Amino acid sequence: MKRTVFIIVAFFIVLSACAQPKDLGFFISSAHNNSPLLKDYQNQVLMNGLDSQRIRATYKPQVTGTSNALYAPVIAGYGYDGAITNGGQLTALVGVNQALTGRKLMGARYETLRLQNQSIENTAHVTEQDLTRTITAQYITAFGDMQQLRFAREVNTLLKNEETLLKKLTESNVYRQTDYLTFLVTRQQQELTIKQLTIQLQNDYATLNYLSGVVDTAEASLADPGLTLRPLPDISQSVFFQKFTIDSLTLLNSRALIDLSYKPTASLFADGGYNTSFNYQAYKNFGTSFGVNLSVPIFDGRQRKIQQAKITLAERTRTGYRDFFKNQYSQQISQLQQQLQGTAELIAEINNQIKYAEGLINVNVKLLETGDVKIADLVIAVNNYLTAKNLLTQNTVSRLQIINQINYWNR
Repeated sequence: MKRTVFIIVAFFIVLSACAQPKDLGFFISSAHNNSPLLKDYQNQVLMNGLDSQRIRATYKPQVTGTSNALYAPVIAGYGYDGAITNGGQLTALVGVNQALTGRKLMGARYETLRLQNQSIENTAHVTEQDLTRTITAQYITAFGDMQQLRFAREVNTLLKNEETLLKKLTESNVYRQTDYLTFLVTRQQQELTIKQLTIQLQNDYATLNYLSGVVDTAEASLADPGLTLRPLPDISQSVFFQKFTIDSLTLLNSRALIDLSYKPTASLFADGGYNTSFNYQAYKNFGTSFGVNLSVPIFDGRQRKIQQAKITLAERTRTGYRDFFKNQYSQQISQLQQQLQGTAELIAEINNQIKYAEGLINVNVKLLETGDVKIADLVIAVNNYLTAKNLLTQNTVSRLQIINQINYWNR
C-alpha cells in the first residue's frame, strides 16, 4: 500500500515538473548553445591562438637537413665537363638559419592576431544579440497566441453557460427560436476561432523550437516574457560601434606592417656535414660554413606609396560607415521610443474600453435571466468585448516587440 502511494505521488511530481512553463531564458540559452555560428567563432579564436604560437616558432632557429648525390660519368670522352661536375658529388648537411627580426615587426604581427580576435569576439557578441532578438520576437508572438487562445476559451465558457439558460428561456417562449439560433451561431464561431488560434499557437511554438535548436514536439505553457527596458550604453561603448574602432586599429597596424616590411632584414646561417666531389681526399671533406644574409630595400616602383594610399581610402570608407551608423542609431532609437509611448497610451485607452464592455456584458447577462434583453444586443456586447480584448493583446504584443527592438542595442 505504501509503495502504491509512493508511486502515485512520484507520478504527480513528475507530471507537475513536466507541466512547468518554459520561460524566455530557456529558449535564448538553447539558441546560443546550439548555434554552430557561435561555435565557429570560438574555434576561430582558438585557431588564432595557434597562429600566435606559429609566429613565435618562426623566430626560433630553423634547422633543416639536406642531401644530394650526383654522378656524371664520362664514357669514351663523352660526358659533362668535369670542371663543372667534378665527375660526381655527395652532400649531406645540417643547416641552421636564425632570422634577426626587430621587436617592432614581431609586435605588429602579434597585434594583427590580437585585433583579429577582438573582431571575431565582437562579431560573436553581435550574433548573440541577433539571436536573442530573433528568439525573443518569436517567443512574444507565441506568447501572444497563447494569451488570445486563453481568452477565447474563457469567452467560450461564458457563452456555453449562457446558452444553457437561453435554451431554457426559448423553450419557455421567453425568446424566439431565431434568437437562440443567432446566439448559437455566435458561440460556434467562437469555437472555430479557438481551433484557428490553437493551430496558430502550435505553428508559432514549433517555429520557436526550430529557431532555438530545441527538439520538442510536446505542448508547453509559456511564461510571461517579463521584458523591461534596459539602459542603453554610450554609443562608443556599444558592441555595434566597437567594430569601427577595431577597424581603425587594424588599418593603423596595417600601415605599421607596410613600413616595417621596408626595413633592412638580416639572418644568420650555418651548416655542417659532409660535402665532397671525391676528387681529392674525400675522407677529409667534413666541414662547416656560416655567414650573414642582409637584405636592404632600395626601390620597389612606388609600391609602398600605393599600399599606403589604399589604406587611406579604406579609412575614409570606415569613417563614412561610422558616421552613417551614428545618425541611423539615434534616429532609430528615437523612433522606437515614440512608438513605445504611443502604444502605451493606446493600451491605457483600450483597458478603459474593456471595463465598459465588461460592464455591458454583465448587465446584459443579468437581463437575460429575466428575458429583458435582446439577443442581438448581447451578441453585439460580446463581439465588442472580443474586439477590445483582441486589440489589447495585439498592442501588448506590439509593445513587447518594441521593447525587444530597443533592448537589442543595449550591449
